[in-house]
Amino acid sequence: MIEVNSVSKSFGRLKALDNVSFKVYNGEITGYVGLNGAGKTTTIRIAVGVLPPDSGDVLIDGLSVTRDKKKASERIGWVPELPIFETDFKALDYYVYLAGYYGIPPTEAKRMGREALEMLGLGDALNMKLAAYSQGMKKRFALAVSLINDPPNFIFDEVLNGLDPKGIVFFRDLAVKFKKQGKAVLFSSHILSEVEGIADKVVFIHKGKIIGVYMMSEIVNMAKPSLIMKIDRVEESLSILEKYGRVETRGEYVVVSGLNASPSVIVKELVESGFSVQEVRSEERSLEEFFFNLIRGKGE
Repeated sequence: MIEVNSVSKSFGRLKALDNVSFKVYNGEITGYVGLNGAGKTTTIRIAVGVLPPDSGDVLIDGLSVTRDKKKASERIGWVPELPIFETDFKALDYYVYLAGYYGIPPTEAKRMGREALEMLGLGDALNMKLAAYSQGMKKRFALAVSLINDPPNFIFDEVLNGLDPKGIVFFRDLAVKFKKQGKAVLFSSHILSEVEGIADKVVFIHKGKIIGVYMMSEIVNMAKPSLIMKIDRVEESLSILEKYGRVETRGEYVVVSGLNASPSVIVKELVESGFSVQEVRSEERSLEEFFFNLIRGKGE
């Protein structure tokens, strides 16, 4: 379990994080969503112990990353947005070297490394120097390294960046596998369609502050397609439409979102009540729109 508790961090006059708190439970995949510069990477760097917070703390399975950093770090697999390695090493040799930090013998580490790198599509690049790896290959190598000690928690920072479609599918399948194993998975991403397809919960951050934490089921319900209708007597129709969802008016149009009935049922009642429904259309809503509505709700 990953617990971010009242974490704040400033860089000079810039308040990167302002009292950030959220939890990622065991067996849960949590997406961390925000614009570039919102504070996602700063949060993650603090959570894995490479950056100290100004205040607050992060607990990994109850272990503080500020007071018990070594033990807490051992319980996290981390893939940074831009992995940095000793590039003069060959990939498999470097994997074996890193595995030594976990007390894994070289022979066993080499076997594990071959298996992990082949699984991640790097089987033909085992003996290639990391300097020759593309950014996407480095991301996959970092993913392989994060699996070395099979930790109970994983944190991925923009892991989908630089991955080809095959790599994205692999990550999605891996995250679901971790969930089934009872691991806590936190991943940040600006690819909102991928967050929508993987996450159980989404934490939204904007300008260093958490602006919303929602289960994906809540988002799906609130982001149902909106029904847009042109009606002759808008104000009079509201008493009927309010039964079917959230209602707003746009001039001679009425928008009903969060629908709890089919459009045909709604139009039927309006017509039977004597209204002239001149135009009907559906407007799909996405996680991206949901996010920007949250921002607009904060007066941005």
